[in-house]
Amino acid sequence: MPGPRSPRRMLIAALAAAGTIGLAAAGVAAGNAQAAPAGSAAPAAATTHRVLFDNTKAETAGNADWIISTSQPDPLAQNPSPSTETDWTGALSAWGVALQKAGGYALNTLPSGRTITYGDTSNPQDLSNFDTFVVDEPNIKLTAAEKTAVMTFVHNGGGLFLISDHNNSDRNNDGCDSPCVINDLLTNNTVDSTDPFGFSVDLLDVSTDNPRAISDSSDPVLHGPFGTVTGSILRDGTTFTLNPADNPNVKGLLYRTGYSGNTGAFFVTSTFGSGKVAIWGDSSPVDDGTGQSGNTLYNGWDDPAGTDAALALNATAWLAGSGSGTTTPPTTPPTTPPTGGTCTPKQLLLNPGFESGNTSWSASTGVITNDTGEAAHGGSYKAWLDGYGTATTDTVSQSVTIPAGCAATLSYWLHIDTAETGSTAYDTLKVQVLNSSGTVLGTVGSYSNVNANSGYAQHTADLSAYAGQTVTLKFTGVEGSKLQTSFVVDDTAINVS
Repeated sequence: MPGPRSPRRMLIAALAAAGTIGLAAAGVAAGNAQAAPAGSAAPAAATTHRVLFDNTKAETAGNADWIISTSQPDPLAQNPSPSTETDWTGALSAWGVALQKAGGYALNTLPSGRTITYGDTSNPQDLSNFDTFVVDEPNIKLTAAEKTAVMTFVHNGGGLFLISDHNNSDRNNDGCDSPCVINDLLTNNTVDSTDPFGFSVDLLDVSTDNPRAISDSSDPVLHGPFGTVTGSILRDGTTFTLNPADNPNVKGLLYRTGYSGNTGAFFVTSTFGSGKVAIWGDSSPVDDGTGQSGNTLYNGWDDPAGTDAALALNATAWLAGSGSGTTTPPTTPPTTPPTGGTCTPKQLLLNPGFESGNTSWSASTGVITNDTGEAAHGGSYKAWLDGYGTATTDTVSQSVTIPAGCAATLSYWLHIDTAETGSTAYDTLKVQVLNSSGTVLGTVGSYSNVNANSGYAQHTADLSAYAGQTVTLKFTGVEGSKLQTSFVVDDTAINVS
């Protein structure tokens, strides 16, 4: 076992709290982003990131064709193994095909005529079944119920990717273009209408520019699994005004030439509740120049003046976060709403918040602790893996029987702090399900120092595939030999219904 860690850990935590040690921004662990050129496929991942593209708000009106495929909801029905953007039909097909080829992504479209919902078990394209919702240049206002659904989805941990176009870009002539639709969502919803994301869409029509990225080597969107972002293109688009007093997490990543700070931002990220938001000021950068006949399209995806493919793909990965384990959303509506059958709803883990110390858990020495060097999410105890700054492997696990016929969901709160910098994953945490022989049945969560965050974030994974089995839930933290990374887990649960 490694030597004593508490003094080292307490010093690291104190320095981090004082801002002495920079924490890497939240994102996806992907190794060195510099190794992947823009638009290339990231390494395949075991985790499924579920992405839903909207087509209910006139995204194909006029010359627009903002869909990944004409096969909806499931693009795989058009071509189950796409290799090029023309294997799927739509101006966003390059985006969709790149994610499909990367592995670890399950893509759907919410077809025209359908309704955006959250918590509707009869809707297989309900937002609760997805990690990221992409809305590219909407031209119809969301209904009050739809705005509530979207805002609640984000607040509860979802990722929202918005793309605006320029002022007076009303493609379906209903009196409201994409700046109007997006600003209405932000200022006229029942969840939070007080500038919830910390930005507003400028009513501008900027004819042409090549916005450049800020310098931030730790940002997971600018330096992510699909490459390094240096700039974008703006061809009749708009920008955003930032309001950090309303949301201190709002951040401009690319700016129009001559602008910085709170004005002229062209690509912006933010958070809301447990979720994340990204917004882009023009639809041209994601247009791949292909699509349905009769549309005038432009290949911004491959325009050498920007690194737009890397920006779109990195942002999708960041918004999707830890994904959903191995769960893929259904692609055809069920004949009846799902039910819980004869399963009795209950929580299965014993001592889920670690307040009884090592009771019911098997853990490396010192992992389950009330050491004040890291705060618990609730109570005093938590599972604190690694944090030594030396080569260490820490584990904490519990055996559990998931009743047959039950739907099962794992949830846990995770805090990561690190002394590492940059976008290389040196220290890792895996959340896995093992059988009684110790064989890994599935990895339902994967994190690294790159995912460092200032507080706790809740993560979930579907364990329904293990119903009827006795399995072991195991958290494994592996730390390198130099700088520390602490993975702090608390308030776990496996709920069945």
